[in-house]
Amino acid sequence: MARARGLAGYTLGELAHACGLAIPRDLKRDKGWVGMLLERCLGASAGSKPEQDFAAIGVELKTIPIDAAGRPLETTFVCVAPLTGNSGVTWLTSHVRHKLSRVLWVPVEGDRAIALPDRHVGAALLWSPDAEEERQLRRDWEELMDMIVLGQVEQITARHGDVLQIRPKAANSRALTEGIGREGQPIMTLPRGFYLKKSFTGALLARHFLL
Repeated sequence: MARARGLAGYTLGELAHACGLAIPRDLKRDKGWVGMLLERCLGASAGSKPEQDFAAIGVELKTIPIDAAGRPLETTFVCVAPLTGNSGVTWLTSHVRHKLSRVLWVPVEGDRAIALPDRHVGAALLWSPDAEEERQLRRDWEELMDMIVLGQVEQITARHGDVLQIRPKAANSRALTEGIGREGQPIMTLPRGFYLKKSFTGALLARHFLL
């Protein structure tokens, strides 16, 4: 937390220069660059492995682009949604719960009118879901996983779920993975990911930063 607090107020350009990291022109082709920069600044160890970024202390790092009023500008990716092999998986043993059990949120200016190197890093927040937040997450996770197991993955839209949603997560429409069809048969479909809706992360930031 001391290291995370020490980043507040710096620009992405200043941090990239200190880390020796090249700055992309924009984030269109480098969506994960801000997260990678802050991982490097904070010494995260997981990389792209399916574990928390700071596995030794059980903390996941999430950068969150915000507007001038402190509101999130986009949904937050949590983890890949498993489309097969889900027998016996419960909320308590799920990747979503594991990833969200302890999160270091780092707000970053996300207004596209601000050049990428000039965007400032905000004050970090260490968060764990309270009982009501966990109830909301669990309810959505169980509903979405039921749809996957029952062969309804193709019917899931971003509107399903109050705080958690499933959306396609693929580099292009040719990047298919195995799923389960309506009759229980194997199908090829786009990979999916779990995302936190802006209404959930917005309320979280507003409550903790008294916005």
